[in-house]
Amino acid sequence: MADNNRLDDHAIEHWFVYIVECADGTFYTGITNHLERRIDQHNAGRGARYTRGRRPVALRYHENQRDRSNASTREREIKALPRREKQKLRDRKFLSFSASLARG
Repeated sequence: MADNNRLDDHAIEHWFVYIVECADGTFYTGITNHLERRIDQHNAGRGARYTRGRRPVALRYHENQRDRSNASTREREIKALPRREKQKLRDRKFLSFSASLARG
């Protein structure tokens, strides 16, 4: 008999919108439900076609989304931003991370 109180590993998915900076200085924005694996795929040449010739890539920004639909919507919003706004997202995330380390 199945245990209905046990959560299935796939019942809760976490989605991320992310920005990577390519070796040529350009940004690529995407979504994934496994951030570390996706960055590894980009760097192994198995990611998006855009990043294949622009390796290595480095994760510069990410944010959590509750589902794939929200992640896709946010991805479109970020892709529509001018480069300077993407840089602000990157810098704000870095400053937030640095501040949390300082409070440590």
